[in-house]
Amino acid sequence: MLGIIGKKVGMTSVFSEEGKNIPCTVIKAEPNVVSQLKSIDNDGYRAVQIAFDDVKEKNTNKAQVGHFAKAGAAPKRRIHEFKDFRDDSDHEIKLGEEVTVEIFNEGEFVDVIANSKGKGFQGVVRRHGFAGVGDATHGQHNRLRAPGSIGAASFPARVFKGMRMAGRMGGKRVKTMNLQVVKVIAEENLIVLKGSVPGHKGAYVIVEK
Repeated sequence: MLGIIGKKVGMTSVFSEEGKNIPCTVIKAEPNVVSQLKSIDNDGYRAVQIAFDDVKEKNTNKAQVGHFAKAGAAPKRRIHEFKDFRDDSDHEIKLGEEVTVEIFNEGEFVDVIANSKGKGFQGVVRRHGFAGVGDATHGQHNRLRAPGSIGAASFPARVFKGMRMAGRMGGKRVKTMNLQVVKVIAEENLIVLKGSVPGHKGAYVIVEK
């Protein structure tokens, strides 16, 4: 499984060869550094750890500085592990090697992992798509966006777990699958994906294939 860490730039649109306007998301992924090679002997499993986004050494603890120094790299802000990290040429990944957007090809499909936008405390209409009472007749005062009965009475005298009610919405780890790579602009370290991806502008995203 190949992948890279990047930042969400925002959305734009691209015209296809047929003249269709395609909504796209632009992701900027500066070259990632292979910061650790995990092996079965040392760690119990095989994986490749990559790191992204430089951070000042004064804002990094000594353990992290030493960790990245082994790879000959500056301290990084984000790390992620990929199992079975192999490219098409199947060459051996080395410590300190750079991973760029060129691992992706136009037309292929990828998955994107990120934290979704936090919406705060929301009611059932926005959070779960409830329709409300609908008709404001028969004495339904201020009930248009209300959740209605939740079913609890003397039995079971409690609310079942998982009941669709108001609460905090968003701010969770989300994986969007099968997004097509429209363009790869290697000189600008940009990946253009068809459709939308989770997160706000500037959010960290993981693109894997």
